[in-house]
Amino acid sequence: MSRINICNIPVDAYTMQETVGLIDKAIAENRAIHHVVINAAKVVNAQKDEALRESIVSCDIINADGQAIVWASRILNRPLPERVAGIDLMSNLVKLAHEKNYRIFFLGAKENVVKDVVDYYSKTYSPDIIAGYRNGYFKKEEEPDVARQIADSNAKILFVAMSSPKKEIFLNTYKHLIQTPFIMGVGGSFDVVSGLVKRAPLWMQKWGLEWFYRVLQEPKRMWKRYLFGNSEFIWLVTKEKWNQTFKRNKK
Repeated sequence: MSRINICNIPVDAYTMQETVGLIDKAIAENRAIHHVVINAAKVVNAQKDEALRESIVSCDIINADGQAIVWASRILNRPLPERVAGIDLMSNLVKLAHEKNYRIFFLGAKENVVKDVVDYYSKTYSPDIIAGYRNGYFKKEEEPDVARQIADSNAKILFVAMSSPKKEIFLNTYKHLIQTPFIMGVGGSFDVVSGLVKRAPLWMQKWGLEWFYRVLQEPKRMWKRYLFGNSEFIWLVTKEKWNQTFKRNKK
């Protein structure tokens, strides 16, 4: 394993192919893998939210979801090989599930959205890959019951489409009860798969502008989050680069 640090948050230097291979091997061996992806916003929030940070650093595989993380790794002379976007990894793992007869539980989003995701994958591949599904609207006191529902499904893969830090903390709290070999938070991916939200064009993904595309779609809700979040991430990376340069010059 080649693990680096970006602003005191670890991230694994894996390609998409390497990540899928590690997950496939773990599922085949019935070995638990807790996966998480990080982007600029999550790195910023983890500086202030200890529960979120703990849920990230305790994961077995941590991938760079945002292009900004890849750029930061290069600026800090710890280059990552590529971005491993959560939604693309989910897509690859659904295909793998069909090929290897793994069953998936889908948790999160509104009822109509998660149902559309299940219907889409059932038609694209086979209903046999569906272990179960549930919307993401439940009270805190219901969380143990939700975890047991997932465990009872005997799924090999769990995708959780809830907001951060709720999904990270939920998985870190209940993974011992869930007992699914591979668990992963996928954020707003269900909204994209269902067609509720459009994903940014490939050229915008390549240039790290997916956040801007989100702002264009939901300006009132997103502009402040990305303006302040991205600015704070740039400041964190700049400070780390200064510290890195200072330590090198001091030697």
